[in-house]
Amino acid sequence: MAAVRSGSDPTVTYALIAINVLAFIAELASGSSATSRGSGTIIQDGALYGPDVADGEYWRLVTSGFLHAGFIHIAFNMYFLYALGTQLEPAVGKARFAVLYFTSLLCGSFGALLLSPDTFTVGASGAVFGLMGGAVIALRARGINPRDTGLVMLIVLNLGITLIIPGISIGGHLGGLIGGAVAGFLLFEIGERMGRDVIAYIGCAALAAAAVVGSIAVA
Repeated sequence: MAAVRSGSDPTVTYALIAINVLAFIAELASGSSATSRGSGTIIQDGALYGPDVADGEYWRLVTSGFLHAGFIHIAFNMYFLYALGTQLEPAVGKARFAVLYFTSLLCGSFGALLLSPDTFTVGASGAVFGLMGGAVIALRARGINPRDTGLVMLIVLNLGITLIIPGISIGGHLGGLIGGAVAGFLLFEIGERMGRDVIAYIGCAALAAAAVVGSIAVA
């Protein structure tokens, strides 16, 4: 990202990484495996699973985004979260970055439940895809062609991996990407460029709420 604000540390990014790592350690302590899809109590109680969401366990829409199925899974997601967050957060500000992340996470949960409600789903990748979608909009709002940064190719490659490799949540990735792009338009085109932050934040809140309602409806 361009236009990085001097002295602005990506503390939200670091906090999100820390929460994910601590959650993974807790998973291991609860009986999950570090090398494969675990079945410990934290995974069982926090993973995204349609029938449990339908029974009122709505926290899974959020907690699933902080759980991971093995070391490789969390390593890839935290790498991309670090690479994107340390550039995007200082450029757009902590509040916009946090809103983009959590809106994308909830949209990813909706996408996952829409396509595979009866599958246990975990991972931060829906939110990470949302960061990529939001970053594209942020670059365009600053007059930068996203193709010149390699970001568009990164998205294409990751979508290809999503479609080719079995066991990856297609709905979660697409939901996060689309949700992040919409939230990015609200935050960076309407909020930042047009100076209407209140409208942007209300729009993101409405989008997140719609994702939650949609998730419950399709669970």
